Amino acid sequence: MPASSRPLLSLIAFFFITAFLVAGCNSPYTPRKKGYFHIDLPEKKYVQFDEPGYPYTFEYPVYAKILKDTTFFDTKAGDWWINIDIPSLNGRIYISYKPINARNFDSLVNDGHKMAYLKHTDIASGINDSFMVTPNKVEGIYFSLKGNTATANQFFVTDSTKNFLRGALYFDAAPNEDSLSIVNDFLKQDLKHLINTLRWRN
Repeated sequence: MPASSRPLLSLIAFFFITAFLVAGCNSPYTPRKKGYFHIDLPEKKYVQFDEPGYPYTFEYPVYAKILKDTTFFDTKAGDWWINIDIPSLNGRIYISYKPINARNFDSLVNDGHKMAYLKHTDIASGINDSFMVTPNKVEGIYFSLKGNTATANQFFVTDSTKNFLRGALYFDAAPNEDSLSIVNDFLKQDLKHLINTLRWRN
């Protein structure tokens, strides 16, 4: 090839490369869809919590472990307060119990509502409460919270004369309704199972 042709070929190649790059820069941008890590959910199986001295019993998942709660928001926890930890899913169900006397029933019910509403009104995009009666004739209120709240599921149950128990599901993660939805729905089933199998011992 004559030496005089080389600059012309180089110039043509330069124009083709430049045109290709410009065309690529003008192509429409398609953002990647937001995704989350795949989560392997364990098989549903339950065991009985039936510790001597506790005024209640219920079934909880085999992939959880129960620890006695010693503090509650920097205050001393009650004698029959426990935490149900689900370490594989970074979840925890807080269970608090108080015996009912002639003076405290109304305040316990009011506190149960306050923990759901006053603590989350500014964050939740919606709060639904529903009355429930379990197969064991245990009555209570279930709270479902929407939005990026620290807890999306709370409840309290009582027999109105002797026993009052409250529970709330929390996660050791930043509150994000979308990213927690799969695990939240999975553990919500366990929370409902706990409620439906709960019995008073006195």
